[in-house]
Amino acid sequence: MAKTTEKKTDGIYIKNIAQNRKARHDYEVIDTWETGIELTGTEVKSLRLGKVNIADSFAEIYKGQVWLNNLHISPYEHGNRFNHEMTRKRRLLMHKKEIEYLFRQTDRQPLTLIPLSIYFKKQWVKIQIGLCKGLKKYDKRQKIAEEDSKRRLAALKKMRA
Repeated sequence: MAKTTEKKTDGIYIKNIAQNRKARHDYEVIDTWETGIELTGTEVKSLRLGKVNIADSFAEIYKGQVWLNNLHISPYEHGNRFNHEMTRKRRLLMHKKEIEYLFRQTDRQPLTLIPLSIYFKKQWVKIQIGLCKGLKKYDKRQKIAEEDSKRRLAALKKMRA
């Protein structure tokens, strides 16, 4: 079950449902967008319980619309025969100009659309997607080495102060 956190920004309550921590490690995030998502009733109820896995999901542009694939939302326990499929394709709600821009970027370069987090904003479910470039193994090692050196310097400064 996903850990949920709630915070208030600009008078709007945002309840975090799930984060894709693996995406920030495996990809370089170039730009991010906040999008809505088209869901059924039982999917929203499962999200309120935090039963979602965002790790292996990705977005693709097909016929002028953005579709989210492999987002695993567990079935609602109290649902009936109208319960939803767990990993069906779900449409993301974006403006046409944003979709055209993303299509041009992903068509031109080896970039991909990865969901970074899913959260409630007021009563609406929102997904933050990122335009990402895959990191090579040596890039990951270099990033880890830089973070480790920053951590050591901070510890040394703390000891001297």
